This record gives sequence, structure tokens and C-alpha cells, in this order.
Amino acid sequence: MGQNNTVRLRTVALVGHGSGGKTTLAETLLAAAGAISGKGSVEKGNTVCDFDPQEKELGHSINSTLGGFDWLDARIQFIDTPGYPDFAGQAIGALAAVDTALVVINAQTGIELTTDRMMRLAGARQLCRMIVINKIDVENIDLPRLVGEIRERFGSECMLLNLPAQQGREVVDVLGHDGGESDFDSVATAHRALIDQIVEEDEELLDKYLEDGADPDAEQLYAPFKKALRAGHLIPILFVSARTGAGVPQLLDTLAKLVPNPTEANPAPFLKGSAGAAESTPFEVVPDPERHILAHVFKIVSDPFVGKLGIFRVHQGTIHKDTQLFIGEAKRPAKVGHLLRLQGKESIDVDALFPGEIGAIAKVEEVEFNSMLHDSHDEDLVHPRPLEFPEPMHGLAVQTQKKADEQRLFDVLHKLEIEDPCFKIERHATTNETVIRGLGEMHLRAKLSRLSQQYKIELNTKPPQIAYRETITNKAEGHCRHKKQSGGAGQFG
Repeated sequence: MGQNNTVRLRTVALVGHGSGGKTTLAETLLAAAGAISGKGSVEKGNTVCDFDPQEKELGHSINSTLGGFDWLDARIQFIDTPGYPDFAGQAIGALAAVDTALVVINAQTGIELTTDRMMRLAGARQLCRMIVINKIDVENIDLPRLVGEIRERFGSECMLLNLPAQQGREVVDVLGHDGGESDFDSVATAHRALIDQIVEEDEELLDKYLEDGADPDAEQLYAPFKKALRAGHLIPILFVSARTGAGVPQLLDTLAKLVPNPTEANPAPFLKGSAGAAESTPFEVVPDPERHILAHVFKIVSDPFVGKLGIFRVHQGTIHKDTQLFIGEAKRPAKVGHLLRLQGKESIDVDALFPGEIGAIAKVEEVEFNSMLHDSHDEDLVHPRPLEFPEPMHGLAVQTQKKADEQRLFDVLHKLEIEDPCFKIERHATTNETVIRGLGEMHLRAKLSRLSQQYKIELNTKPPQIAYRETITNKAEGHCRHKKQSGGAGQFG
């Protein structure tokens, strides 16, 4: 039963630059799969993924959000991530929990900063990568030029899996069709190039293809297709319009049929040894429900109603409700009182989570970002290979407007710090200042807004002071006498 659940799973992250339409695409996928009764919009502030009041006000994502739906025989789990560089910590953290990165590109603006960063980071973690070109229905776009730029930037392995037709109102599948009309390029040429690339992954299939000259059946291509994805030899390009729904059925089929499940994907990179130790060695995690439990906490949420939530992916073993788990190298077990599955802001109680599934535990204070959950001391030194997070450099000195809020401020700032790996707090004894650091002005403004709206703490801000220090750097010659007498004790030196 557990192994069947794992084989059904497809776990993907929607990543890419801001305004690419990731949240709208997630909403369209949920509606098309029947997971929600009606499709919301970012403009109206009623989407599943952008439920935070700040996100509704700003009109874009600032947190990564989980969701899922069923399509065909598969269960697709996705993480919708923010795209603006100021919120990169949320997007990068999501890569540790998925097998495939769907890199969403805006057809109008093309390749941008976050697009390039997430392609590079996903490739470094050996994730399967797919490129989704969104907004193909808008005017004044040059899709052939954009495809050329993608191949120039990311390599010739970026190949067309489908093509837009009827001015972006429809999409033509390339894998299953060797002819047809499209807005650009030849369907037959794209079909032949894709088949040639896929069959190279299977020697037996390649020999038969060269001898017979006939295309293999679609089902025969699924295994070598996934093998090419895992090896990075194939990065499919798909076209959609999240607004009109063009290409969405084809994307759903691709997720269910061609995206690897946890038993087929490249294993997550883990090490065994004390974190940061030079003698750490690679450790292979096997998505087997019968083995010891190993789960990785990739996100922390401080919910004002539920409390502290540790969101994790199960990589090995099965976590049941009321399981006794150890956290990292701690020797004292923590009991899982509630086991949750998340769908936007909604949390659903479940009895068990199997390898590949993403879930959450509540009110376990020892859980931190990057914690490992396990049920055996044999695995107490297993930890994930570190992710590359940008260093927070933009700083603001903060001070409460009310004296009574001073102590509470540090408790709240600590909650914000454990949620976001790119948000730091510094206390400078020299200048007697509390300094918050983030990735940019937008990042810090979002934190200040949350302090005000959710925690009712108003702050005064100013640029941090620089603590200049003087010291003796060279030898000096000569002498000087200091003498001062002005009543009382005199001075002499």
C-alpha cells in the first residue's frame, strides 16, 4: 500500500522570476483537475496559494505554498514559490523537497534573473527540469526568438515537447504527433528531434528505431524520457496560457505520465557525519516505506493560530500519527501529535505519510529549518547537503515605538528569523542597536509590515551606525607632558 502511494506521487516546484504567472498557473491546474470548484485570481486575492494578507495587498507571492491534486493515476504535489529576488530564500528552500523543477518563463519578458538562478541551482541538485513558457496568448511576443535564447543560455538539450497553435489558443503535442499546424517551427521537425534525443537513452530501443525507421510507441518512450530527464540530457519546453487554459491539459498529462516518481528520480543528496564536519560521507536514502524513517524539514511557519509548523518531506520510511521521532542529533524523542497535509492555508489531518509525501507537524518547538526527523540513532548523523542561499546584506536598525514592546520584539523577530533563511537579526553592543538584515528593501518592508499587521508592533527605522574604532598603527617619537590644575583633583600625565 505504501509503495503504491509513493509510485503515484509526482513532486514539483513552480519556480521562476516574478510576474511569470506561477500562482495563476497553479490555480488553473487545481481548477482543471477538479481540486477546487472555481478558479480564483491574483487580482481578486482569492487564490489557493496567495492567501497571506500581505500577498493579497502586494499582488505577488512572498512565501512558498503547498498544494496538490489528482490527475489520471497520479497524485501531483506542488510548491508555488515567489519569484522576486528579495524572497529567494523561500524559493531555494523548496528545491530540497521536490524531484522536478518547473521553471516558468513569462513569454513577454523572457529569461530574467531568477530564471537563470533557479535553473542553475536545480541542475546542481540534479533535479529534473522542465521549462514552461506562460502567457502565450498575449500580443507582441516573439516565441521563436525566446526559444532560441533558452537554447543559447541553457543548452541544446532544451527541446520542444509541444508547440502553440492558432495564435496561442491551442497547443500541439510533439511527442505523439509527427505533423500538424503550429504558430512557428515544424511539428514534424520538432517531433523527429525529440524522438532522436529520447531513443539515445535506450540502446535496444535505438537499434530497433534505426533498423525499422518507425517511431516507437508512446509508452515505450516513457522510461527513456525519464532517464534523459534525470541525466540532464533533456529539458522539455512546454507552452501554456494560465489565463485561458491553453496547454493546461497537455501539462497535466505531462506531469502524470512523464515526470518521475520518487522511486525513479535522482536520490536527494544526503551526507552522514556531524553537520559541517570534513569527514562527512555520501548517504543513500531509499524511498522504501518499510525502512527507518528519514524526513527533512525544509520550511518553518509560525502560525498565530496553530503555532509552530515544521513542514517536511518524507524520504524514507513511514511516519504514522503518534510516532516517536528524534530531531537531528537530539537523544530525546518528540511525539507527533498531529500529522498534517497542507493545501494552501488549509491543513488536513492524516494518519500516515509515505516516502515522497510532504507533510507538517505542529507545536514541536525543537524542530528547526533543515532539521532531520528520524526514528533510529543509526541515522542521527544524517543531514542534507547544504543549499546555496544568498547572504542578506541590506540592513536596517530598528527600535520599538513603545517601551512595552521591547522584550516582545526579540521573540517575534526570532520567529521571523527561523522562518526565512535569508533574514537575520544582529545585536550590536558597540552602537546599542538591533539590526535586521535581508535581501533588499522589498524583503525588509514585508517583514516590517508583518510586524505591524500580525503582531501589532510599530517600529522606528534608520540606517545602521558604523562602529568606527581607532588603534595604534605606527611607532611615534618625542614626548609630551599634560598638566592641568583647575581646583579639586589635578591632572598630570
